[in-house]
Amino acid sequence: MTDAAFAQSPAPASGPGGAPLWMGNLFLILSFMLIFYFLLLRPQQKRQRQAQKMLESLKRGDQVVTSGGIHGTILNVKDDVVVLKIDENVKIEVSKSAVTGVTQEGK
Repeated sequence: MTDAAFAQSPAPASGPGGAPLWMGNLFLILSFMLIFYFLLLRPQQKRQRQAQKMLESLKRGDQVVTSGGIHGTILNVKDDVVVLKIDENVKIEVSKSAVTGVTQEGK
C-alpha cells in the first residue's frame, strides 16, 4: 500500500546533472550580493574615509567650502567646530562636518 503512495509522489527537484535546484538560486543570490557590494557599498566607504581624512587634516589658513555653499578661510579649528573668516571682520562658526571640501590649502 505504501509503495503505491510513494510511486505517485513527485520526484525531488533537481537541476541539470542532478544538482539541487536551490543551489542555483543560492549562487545567483550570492553573485548579486557581491555585485551590490563592489558597485555600491565599497565606493561609499572609500568616499567616507576620504571625507574623514580631509576633516582631520583641516588647519588654519585653508580655504574651504561648506555644505551650505559658504566659502571662507579657516581661522581656528576646535574639536567639532571650525571658525571661518568669510569677509573682513566677519567670522562664523560652523560644524566641522559641514565642511565639504578644501579649495586651497593654507601656507
